[in-house]
Amino acid sequence: MSNIHITETVLRDANQSLIATRLSFNQFAPILRELDDAGYYSIECWGGATFDACIRYLNEDPWERLKKIKSVVKKTPLQMLLRGQNLLGYKHYPDDVVREFIKMAVYYGIDIIRIFDALNDFRNIETAIYETKKQGAHAQGTIVYTISPIHNTESYISLAKELENMGADSICLKDMAGLIMPNTAYSLIKGIKEAVKIPVYIHSHSTNGLAEMSYLKAIEAGVDGIDCAISSFSSGTSQPPTETMNEVLKNMGFNTGIENTKLKSINNYFKPIRENFIKSGILDAKVLSPQPEALTYQIPGGMLSNMISQLKSQNSIEKLEEVLKEVPKVREDLGYPPLVTPMSQMVGTQATINVLTGERYKMILKEVKAYCRGEYGKSPGKINEDLLNKALQGEERITTRFADTLEPIFENTKEKLKYITNSEEDVLTYILFPQIAEDFIKNKHLNPTIEQTRSEYKSQPI
Repeated sequence: MSNIHITETVLRDANQSLIATRLSFNQFAPILRELDDAGYYSIECWGGATFDACIRYLNEDPWERLKKIKSVVKKTPLQMLLRGQNLLGYKHYPDDVVREFIKMAVYYGIDIIRIFDALNDFRNIETAIYETKKQGAHAQGTIVYTISPIHNTESYISLAKELENMGADSICLKDMAGLIMPNTAYSLIKGIKEAVKIPVYIHSHSTNGLAEMSYLKAIEAGVDGIDCAISSFSSGTSQPPTETMNEVLKNMGFNTGIENTKLKSINNYFKPIRENFIKSGILDAKVLSPQPEALTYQIPGGMLSNMISQLKSQNSIEKLEEVLKEVPKVREDLGYPPLVTPMSQMVGTQATINVLTGERYKMILKEVKAYCRGEYGKSPGKINEDLLNKALQGEERITTRFADTLEPIFENTKEKLKYITNSEEDVLTYILFPQIAEDFIKNKHLNPTIEQTRSEYKSQPI
């Protein structure tokens, strides 16, 4: 009997895709032990937007959140999503910050780091993969999947070989917009499995109603693992339901190591939490059902929920359809970047601005200007010449690895912040989110156990 690994996403991606990452630690803390006992391959619980949401909306220290999860979850590996040189922020950071962040994340309990670059420019994940392995964690190299005139099966297989050569411990095909067709999933996974010797995983979303079918075809092709969400936080813009996929796999003769009776208890716990988010309006009905039109718009779950939130805050929700039509146009202008963080936020927000101002690129986001300059890496395709000229204003484009142009900043930032904190965790939080982190750091209550952990951390070898 072959094994298929199942990763549970309710604490990170399912929560991010359906409720804009508003699930607090106290809401899920009582179920952690049962999650640990369920038999999952891993639990994705950190990374992505969780770090930002903790300090911006939930008044939680993300490092303390991870520490508390690890104090309960002892058997199941904890997994996180990392944006390569972007870490968990929205721009590239110097290598010293990347190394310090990963060292700290592994120390606090992360076992598997899924590392991607939004443009599949692997120059931007080299440092993260190296440091993850150096710290003794599992480095999962990631291929961001998208559809465009310049992306094809051969190019993805070539990327898989590159990841293996870079030393990745496994590979994830990350289909953040739920675009991959079943036959494509089969041929692509089969091709990658034939080309590399390391395990291969697939991640998708149910946004367009394809994910379950594509997972099954990927399994037929030999995939090693899939990402699922407990059913009360599954489907729509989230992942396929864990219970359903678990039963199907067992019916097909695969071993997942998970008993559905344990999953039922977990799901019963999350049901009332889901209902409360629906009543509060945070969980919008628009993200709960398949939206096949997204096969055209290619909008991932988290991006759609954030876009709806943006338009609501501007009292312009009636313009959603117009914004959705603008998204693929902006994406084409930018050279067909995959719509994954931070590119999804850039493209989505720029499309929203284009619609709300009534003129395309009347105002260009500073992040879009930085992308045009080459600060995020090499664009997959050619950027629209008029947009490029308007964004650059005569500046030269960067063609080298952008991080090579950045000076180390960790030690200087630590010195700068010494009047409010002596914690390296706080320094990293500040570097990622300086606009909101300083007040957060000043206001949070110091916990002696955290201070003890910090002193222990400082004695660890680098």
